[in-house]
Amino acid sequence: MKIKVKNLGALKQAEFTLGDLTIICGCNNTGKTYATYALFGFLSTWRRMFAIQINTDKIKQLLADGVIRLDIQEYIKQSEQIVAQGCQAYTQQLPKIFAARAERFKTTDFQVSLDIQNISLAGRFNREIASGEASLFSITKSEESTELVVTLLVEKEKVKIPPDILERIIADALKDIIFDQFLPNPFIASAERTGAAIFRKELNFARNRLLEEMGQTDKNINPRELLFKVYQDYALPVEKNVDFTRELETIFQKSSFIAENHPNVLADFADIIGGKYTVTRNDELYYEPKGKRIKLSMDESSSAVRSLLDIGFYLRHEAQLGDLLMVDEPELNLHPENQRRVARLFAQLVNLGIKVFITTHSDYIIKELNTLIMLNHDKPHLKRIAEEEGYRAGELISSENIKVYIAEEAPIILEGKKRKTKCQTLTSADIDPELGIEARSFDKTIETMNRIQEAIVWGEE
Repeated sequence: MKIKVKNLGALKQAEFTLGDLTIICGCNNTGKTYATYALFGFLSTWRRMFAIQINTDKIKQLLADGVIRLDIQEYIKQSEQIVAQGCQAYTQQLPKIFAARAERFKTTDFQVSLDIQNISLAGRFNREIASGEASLFSITKSEESTELVVTLLVEKEKVKIPPDILERIIADALKDIIFDQFLPNPFIASAERTGAAIFRKELNFARNRLLEEMGQTDKNINPRELLFKVYQDYALPVEKNVDFTRELETIFQKSSFIAENHPNVLADFADIIGGKYTVTRNDELYYEPKGKRIKLSMDESSSAVRSLLDIGFYLRHEAQLGDLLMVDEPELNLHPENQRRVARLFAQLVNLGIKVFITTHSDYIIKELNTLIMLNHDKPHLKRIAEEEGYRAGELISSENIKVYIAEEAPIILEGKKRKTKCQTLTSADIDPELGIEARSFDKTIETMNRIQEAIVWGEE
């Protein structure tokens, strides 16, 4: 999946490809968070933005005959147009995604390109629509088939669903079959996640108080509009973090595929935070340090424990194959050693089938990833070093799985112009299979510091 943006925050014009592990690094205020939030917003809303039209004659045929068959290939032929129009609709929603004034996005353009040529229809699809305990109709596709079969499961006289709702439900099924394979389910840990962890109780109290007041408001006031106005001050990723933190008691009851199949990953995460998170029946959130018989609230816990809260709950309770884990500055509040461990954790997730997208200022994370790339070769001395230093095969990663971009000012050819112009963009970084990532964003700073210190030490000679 390739993303192209124009006039998005600091980014004048840029494009990047989503890899198994995608990294954006660079100085402050260079557009990293804008690119991250825009991508997250798109992946969170594309089903609403994409429009698939179902012929009304087909709906009439379903209600008359009880079954219809739709050729999925016919809708695949329209897929590029569907994506393009969906991106246009999404661009109009960017002010809401960022909770910012519409004027800031007047000239913004957001485009996504999918590898439509490689659409796979090999899998099965089965969805049943019910009302109460009664099943109304089913939507199915058998393995390797290119037909979608919609079947009424009750007598047509008993079908109470309006035709436009039927059309929307069938269209949603087609969207999932055609596009879900390209657009991963996103989970984001924004840079504001630490605050959400601390003020979890206050957020719950504020929401409940608001709901009470909404029940007592004038009947002419729409309660949903009132609630929406409260959220308008927060960008979508921050809103999602707040909602996730508020719902931890419910989330705590679920189990991810990692918890069920890869407990070693959770053990590695527990080593990073030095303990575990727990939620009581009274919806109290605690951190339990390893080897100590105490429970600490979030405001009593370290900033590192708070900053990794969302990621910890996601890994244990939410993560599913094919997801996209997005983390804005994973190094927040972490000691360099734990930054190295987080890099190794991300590599494990990629190898297990979860895509990872991060923005970072951490030279430690990049260098540790370089080590994982450099060790990922079938050479005796590399195997010896990996064993001596405690690296496991599941932590090593191929350079082919990584995309790295540097947010910087660079000469590019703007659309509609012939000459290169220097402007803010995303530059693809070189990744050598033997030497790793060339992160010049950090290298320049480190070289400058080394030069100054060398001058201080040797300047008298």
